[in-house]
Amino acid sequence: MTAAEHSEPLPSEAVPSEPVLSEQRGLAAWLPRRLAEERPAITVVGDFMLDGWWSGSIDRMCREAPAPVVDIARRDFAPGGAANTAMNLAALGARVSVAGIIGTDDAGTELRRQLVAAGVDTTLLAGHPEMVTTTKIRISSGGQVLLRFDDSAAAVPADALATFEAAVPAAVGHQDAVVICDYGTGVLAEPVRGRLIGLLADRGPDTLVVVDAHDPRPWAGLEPDLVTPNAQEAARMLDLPLGTGPGRAEVVTAHSGELLKATGARAVVVTLDRDGTVLIPAAGNPHRTWARPATEKQASGAGDTFVAALTLARAASLPLTASLDLAQAAADVVVHHPGTSVCGTDELGRYLESFADTALTAEELERHIRAHRSDGQRVVLTNGCFDVLHRGHTRYLNQAKQLGDILVVALNSDESVRKLKGPGRPINSVADRAAVIAALSCVDYVTVFDTPTPIPLIEQLRPEIYTKGGDYTPEMLAETEAVEAYGGTVTILDYVAERSTTAIVQRIRNGEGAPVPEA
Repeated sequence: MTAAEHSEPLPSEAVPSEPVLSEQRGLAAWLPRRLAEERPAITVVGDFMLDGWWSGSIDRMCREAPAPVVDIARRDFAPGGAANTAMNLAALGARVSVAGIIGTDDAGTELRRQLVAAGVDTTLLAGHPEMVTTTKIRISSGGQVLLRFDDSAAAVPADALATFEAAVPAAVGHQDAVVICDYGTGVLAEPVRGRLIGLLADRGPDTLVVVDAHDPRPWAGLEPDLVTPNAQEAARMLDLPLGTGPGRAEVVTAHSGELLKATGARAVVVTLDRDGTVLIPAAGNPHRTWARPATEKQASGAGDTFVAALTLARAASLPLTASLDLAQAAADVVVHHPGTSVCGTDELGRYLESFADTALTAEELERHIRAHRSDGQRVVLTNGCFDVLHRGHTRYLNQAKQLGDILVVALNSDESVRKLKGPGRPINSVADRAAVIAALSCVDYVTVFDTPTPIPLIEQLRPEIYTKGGDYTPEMLAETEAVEAYGGTVTILDYVAERSTTAIVQRIRNGEGAPVPEA
């Protein structure tokens, strides 16, 4: 996909590749639509389930036991497990096919019906009369889940596994991506696993393989491009207690080598529910995303949405860190929905668009910060132009977030940028810059300042930590005295010298593409 294909004109006639443009501009609202237009062919292989959400009222207790009686008023069903991943991929624009084994029972019939209605190809989703379609039914009242009961097969029939194995070559051939969803039901046991590994281990560079498994270790021989364990699954692989706090990210990062070795993956993404995710690549630096938590008590399947969006973005050649941020945004959407739900292209675009015009005034920001401090949270403030966003910026902002709890980014106003950079800047208006920065999961608040330095803003907000990039020293900063006067700390972070906004702008104006890396 190329920038020339997009309806928005570029600043010059240059046509850099869309992935580069996306990395520079951040998660713009048009990005989900452009990814959907790629229509990548993706197969989801694995454990297909049906989720039930039954709700009703409670007016009395059971006479036989101290248990409430729920008078069921509503029964809803939705595809779950690998089927939820497939539904999300279809909703985001992929051409989706599925391969697995389900029963010919009522649950299997309903599951297939909903997949077909969503445009998913179920030709290789085999129905077996002796198979029980895994069903997970949640009983709720007043918005609170009270009970879940699961119905699943004790064992997968041997002839069903043999039929599935024979279908594997047709399932994974000529695909842009293959997602393996192994939740341990036995559907991906031998000989199916061996056939998948044998075929996909010799895949070409154009086929992406993602493993979403309760235990990714049996798939290590596949050398997957991505594995996506959650915190509990990562803890089991490391044989370490991770707990439930935000410190899990640091523990996971400290054991990155062990996770990469155990999974055989080129990159591991550990999902940490309300604490976001950690990306551990075999080559390069770790990357964090931060979730925007919701209070919805009946949400389920956000991890499936995350895997789907991540796979779609990577299959469409979006850079890995940008793909991770997009996947986090999609997961943030569905945690606000009750039940097992999906995030579609339009909804994701609207969510990203909602970050436009989100720059707060200093007074509004001060009120938010007071609330965060009452919860014991520390505020980090940084500032800059952030005109044409690039990898150096996103790496720096991720590092800044990890210094405290709340990250505030103060943007130079357009007039301030012109004074600093010259009459040809900024390339993007402050409204556009604020929207892009606000869409990054590591950023909590954005504000704008129009003074020569951010000292007045610093004195008003009094952040615990003020940080700048490593091309400065504390002694060079006029802001240092103001920060230290109230007991704050100035921290200098890494400076990525090879990444320059000025150089990127010059390449665009010269009609040049991305520089070719040295051999």
